Amino acid sequence: MDAIDREFFPRLCVLAIMNLVSSPLRLVEKLRYGRALERTSIHPAPVFVLGHWRSGTTHLQNLLSQDSRFGCLDGFQAIAPGFCLVGRGIIRQFLKRIVEPRNRTRPMDRVPFSLDTPQEEELALANTTIHSFSHAFVLPRQAEQFFQRYVLFEGLSESEKADWLCEYLELLRKVTLANNGKRLLLKNVTNTTRIPEILDQFPDAKFIFIHRNPYDVFASTTHLHHSLMSICQLQRIDTTQVEANVLDFYVRFMHKYLADRSSIPSGNLVEISYSDLVQDPLRQLQLIYERLDLKMFAEAEPAFSEYIESTRDYKRNEHVLNSSSALAVRERWGVSFAEWGYDKE
Repeated sequence: MDAIDREFFPRLCVLAIMNLVSSPLRLVEKLRYGRALERTSIHPAPVFVLGHWRSGTTHLQNLLSQDSRFGCLDGFQAIAPGFCLVGRGIIRQFLKRIVEPRNRTRPMDRVPFSLDTPQEEELALANTTIHSFSHAFVLPRQAEQFFQRYVLFEGLSESEKADWLCEYLELLRKVTLANNGKRLLLKNVTNTTRIPEILDQFPDAKFIFIHRNPYDVFASTTHLHHSLMSICQLQRIDTTQVEANVLDFYVRFMHKYLADRSSIPSGNLVEISYSDLVQDPLRQLQLIYERLDLKMFAEAEPAFSEYIESTRDYKRNEHVLNSSSALAVRERWGVSFAEWGYDKE
């Protein structure tokens, strides 16, 4: 592994102190909730939101989470997965006073951030295990290794995969327990390439895949990498290498999804486009409920409508894509242009 760049040593010290402080809390959580977690059963058919980074997965999850029948991993559970149960009282309120005033929106866009809003499981996994692609934003010169091992699951030993699965299932049990046994609504980009592993655990799982115009995805994903690295990287990396990684990872990511989606049982997968979701969210939600047989759309519709109205003034990021990058996307990402009918011009 490449060395940590000297200029980032203060960040490394902060991470080490945070880990040291949280260790006793993790021990208390195991002692207090260990048996309860062993008895906790995860709903056999969780709903998984899939799609590449910056394709609209967060927007879709936020919409679906308005249905009160679903349980979601929230911001507190994501940043403190090791003690999110024992700390859900005083510690949660303490962190809310510290974290939320300094992080009112996510670093890569204007989406509001709160310890109460749904978050991605990969963030929680990155806080408990090495088996997460999110570490690529901390150690960007190792991005290829993290992508190969923890997105594609290539070069991962059986014991390492078993460790990842154990951590993931424990996280889902914690979220289930915290949500009083509700059916889980999960959004984790890297699950898009883990369909076989998910089906091994949840044969009746439901999947919603969302796709977006490749040009927008490239520009926004590149911006995502730079935004996250600016606050957590411990290594320097050249901008051109970041763009090269985004171009390469996308192709391998999509080929893996397209190869695996046929293993999903009929009636358990629906694909939608981000543009359709933005233009007519209620109609797209209704289609999702119908095609996945989720039932009770009418009961959830008022909550959906209220949330949609509350986000009507949201301003999306605007990115300018230069001609060389646009050409690279057009030439390298033909799989998505062809599969979902996007105009190359």
